[in-house]
Order: sequence, then structure tokens, then C-alpha cells
Amino acid sequence: MDPKLGRMAASLLAVLLLLEEGMFSSHSLPPALLEKVFQYIDLHQDEFVQMLKEWVAIESDSVQPVPRFRRELFRMMAVAADTLQRLGARVTSVDMGSQQLPDGQSLPIPPVILAELGNDPTKGTVCFYGHLDVQPADQGDGWLTDPYVLTEVDGKLYGRGATDNKGPVLAWINAVSAFRALEQDLPVNIKFIIEGMEEAGSVALEELVEKEKNRFFSGVDYIVISDNLWISQRKPAITYGTRGNSYFTVEVKCRDQDFHSGTFGGILHEPMADLVALLGSLVDSSGHILVPGIYDEVAPLTEEEINTYKAIHLDLEEYRNSSRVEKFLFDTKEEILMHLWRYPSLSIHGIEGAFDEPGAKTVIPGQVIGKFSIRLVPHMNVSVVEKQVTRHLEDVFSTRNSSNKMVVSMTLGLHPWIANINDTQYLAAKRAIRTVFGTEPDMIRDGSTIPIAKMFQEIVHKSVVLIPLGAVDDGEHSQNEKINRWNYIEGTKLFAAFFLEMAQLH
Repeated sequence: MDPKLGRMAASLLAVLLLLEEGMFSSHSLPPALLEKVFQYIDLHQDEFVQMLKEWVAIESDSVQPVPRFRRELFRMMAVAADTLQRLGARVTSVDMGSQQLPDGQSLPIPPVILAELGNDPTKGTVCFYGHLDVQPADQGDGWLTDPYVLTEVDGKLYGRGATDNKGPVLAWINAVSAFRALEQDLPVNIKFIIEGMEEAGSVALEELVEKEKNRFFSGVDYIVISDNLWISQRKPAITYGTRGNSYFTVEVKCRDQDFHSGTFGGILHEPMADLVALLGSLVDSSGHILVPGIYDEVAPLTEEEINTYKAIHLDLEEYRNSSRVEKFLFDTKEEILMHLWRYPSLSIHGIEGAFDEPGAKTVIPGQVIGKFSIRLVPHMNVSVVEKQVTRHLEDVFSTRNSSNKMVVSMTLGLHPWIANINDTQYLAAKRAIRTVFGTEPDMIRDGSTIPIAKMFQEIVHKSVVLIPLGAVDDGEHSQNEKINRWNYIEGTKLFAAFFLEMAQLH
């Protein structure tokens, strides 16, 4: 059988099975329209993959502040704006001004796209957030293929931005295009906010959202983000919370110049020794943070929450193998998920000023800066954590009687985010996942930080849901990033079904 016909038959069978099981009887999703949309997506999936290939080819790296990549970012945003205009959207590309860099140079910030499709007051309005910038990538860094040439191997689409975040943005656009091509009214009004600086901290985005709160966002009922991953390779998920992040530096300084260890070793308070002691005082070998009071504001664990973890599908052996880790700190699924999502963690990231090249250099650094961060959870407060960490390091440093100077700085403070899973769009997402994948989703939180979710919730005051499309092994930010063709195409169907479910429930 032709593979396309086989996929069409599978889609039709899924719809018929759902009908037989009465899945539509409770909320009356139109099965004929659903079947048409799913068939259209299956028939045009090669076109959707080709479009992803064209978008991946644009080297829209926002992290490296060089003019060539900024030009690529502007080109990426122009391509996206043109794509939306061809769908019939009203598109505004908002000038975001310039970014002043520490070295004095100035670079233009790529525009943010605000787009609208439909303004029927009887329909709900769903706003989709996505970003089209990517992390740096170079084939010489361990990529098996050119990171900017989308390459399909065994159903896996390898390329920088494939899963983070060009693939999910295109899946949403492709779902809209399916309704358009079939000359069907969109079940909901749709808005887009798409940026090109997420990987560099979403420069100036918060100010724009605040400015547009009572204009572009005034008619928005729900906000959808698809910028994270499932917790398994095959079972879909809905994300309802993320951890925050407080990033610290601790500087220990004796003088500006380094020392020769043969001339000064043994008669100095060495900055590196002080710093190692300070970093070593932060966390123990079991991962428990040693900063006094750090756990005081952590939300209490409830029986309902424990049952949520029990219901999640996580194959520990598969998870460990795919992570290429010999042993985790905890042995049970529930303990691992809780320490990834609902408890804080402290990670030490590096030391600036230390000798880290190959070979032997007998130097005593005159000044070193340690870098670490704490992932925050509800109901921890950024300013309280800053005070607790600073006080702890000052106390430890005072016991060393060092003549060096120590300075603690918090360079980033982002609050955790958590949503109400009983909101309408969570129910719609669950139903859409049942329709497309035939299973209940894992209800998950994310151990990383997605600041945009908290920002939308606090500024726009609308329900925010994260609907990831990618599998746990997609490797976002890493070498050989990919999205599975199956995830990309079924994810497109998921968004289409989500539109219909939102129309039913709004």
C-alpha cells in the first residue's frame, strides 16, 4: 500500500474508533470535519516537512551578537510574517529598537510579529506564542549532520530549531492552513505573538506585552505555548507549571593579577580555595540545598499531588539510558519527578578566572568568580532567596578569616509558574489528545524556566497552557536536535482538534 494511503486509512480508523467508543457523544465534535482535516494533514505532510526545512535553513541564532546572525533573524521574521499574511492574517511587525551590548556595540532587535485571524465576537480567541530564534550550532561541535540542513533519518528530522521552536510554530500554522485550504471557518479566533529573541532572554518583550495588554491582548481568552517536551518518547503531555530561576555569581578577589605558586604558594589566602569552600557549602552529595531557610516557603505536598505523579508514565530505565547517566540520586519515579518539578535544586555551573586549558600551569588566580543557580518552586520568593543565599555565603566566608574580598550578586531572578489544570483550555487539550493519540496525557510540570508563561499570566491575566509536541529525546539546545516526523504531523492534528474542542467548550 502507498504510505500516504496507509496514513490516511489510519487517521480514518482512529476517527471511526472514537465514534464507536462514544468519544464524540459527550461533546459533539464534528467527526466529518475532523476526518477531512486529518486527511488533509496526512496528504500534505511532505509539504509541511519541506516548509520546516526552509525555516531551519535560516540561521536565526540570537545568542551570538554578530551582525550576520541578526540579518538572519530579520529574514526569519519576514518569512514568518509573509507566511501568516498568505493565510489571510492581519500582521503587524513591531519595531523593537536596538540592543546595547556590554562592549559598546549596538545591534537591532528583530521585530515581534503580532497577527490576527478572525474577530467573531461569538467565538473564543486563542493566542499562540512561539519563537523563531535558535541556540548556536556548528557541525564541528558534534553534529552528525549540518545543523541548518533539515535531514530525515529513520523518521527523525534533525536540525537546529526543529523542536525548539520552529517545528511547533509551524505545526500551529499548518493546522490553521488545513482549515483554510478546506474552506472551513476557523472554529476560534486566532492570534499570534512570535518573537526572535527568546534564547537571548526575550529582550524588550515584557514591555511590549505590557503596552499591548489593553489592545492586542484585550480580546484574548486563552494563551497557548508549545516550547517544551514530553517526559516520554511516545506519550503526549500537557504542562501546567515550571520552575523559576535565581542565578548567582560569587566573586573572591585578592588582586587583579595572578600569582606564581612557587613564589606565593603557602603565604596567601588563595581566592580559589575560598571559592571552592563557598561553593562546597551550598549543596550536599544527596542534592539537598544547605542554605538555611531555603525550603521554608516550598508548597506542602498533598495526597492529590502524589497521585498525579503516580499516574505519569515514566520508564526509569529508558529515561536513565536516554540521559546516558549511570545512576540518579533517587530510585523511584515519584521521587525523581518531585525533585525535578516541585522541589528546588542548586547547580554549580562554572568558575571564571580559573586556569582551564590543557596542560599544567602553576598559577594562583588573583580573582575568581563562581557561578551557580537555584531552580525555584511555588511558593518561593526571588528576593527572599537572594537574601538567604547572600547571608549564608557571608557567614561561611567569615569563618575562613580570609583577607580576600567577597561579593555575591544575583544576576537573574525569575519566579516559578503554575496554572489551574481545571481551566477550559486544559480540558480542551486533554480531549484533543484523546482524539488524536487515543490516550490520556501525562499532566506534567517542567523543571526548567519558561519566563513567558509567568509573564503572560501576570500581565495579561489569562489562562496559559503549555502543549508540547516534542519527545523527551529531542535534544533541544544540544547537538543533533530533532523532532520526529510523527510528532510534527500528529502535533499538527492535535492543534487542529484543539481548535474544535475550544469552540465546543468556550
